[in-house]
Amino acid sequence: MEIKDFIIRLLVAMVAGFLIGLERQLHHKSAGVRTNGLVAMGSAIFVLISLEITQDRGGDVTRIIGQIVTGIGFLGAGVILHQGINVQGLTTAATIWCSSAIGCLAAAGYFGEVAVSVLAVVFVNMAFRWLDDKIKKPDNHEV
Repeated sequence: MEIKDFIIRLLVAMVAGFLIGLERQLHHKSAGVRTNGLVAMGSAIFVLISLEITQDRGGDVTRIIGQIVTGIGFLGAGVILHQGINVQGLTTAATIWCSSAIGCLAAAGYFGEVAVSVLAVVFVNMAFRWLDDKIKKPDNHEV
């Protein structure tokens, strides 16, 4: 892979993560532009390394992607907080997971799919937040 392609794919991942993180940051969530940008870029870097190695030496590029999924699972678990019977951070963890997947897409050169995925993640986080607020949540005392 030429350095130009590497830079473009990495920048697409970074911008995608930034856009997802911007929505989170604007809503004062714990994982904002830096976290989502770095997750997308890190995932892209691992996929780009895998593409480069398997292109030169053979092998299965999906093995690295499988390890990314596992690693991001641990990162997501770290943002989930339990406070009594309440659980917080599930949406943030899921958003980080999506940012990672989008970084993998960017590294593979699926730029149209990156754009659609970013729009979908931002839409879910915004539109479903509105819907979530409209649905009455049960009182914590009614267990």
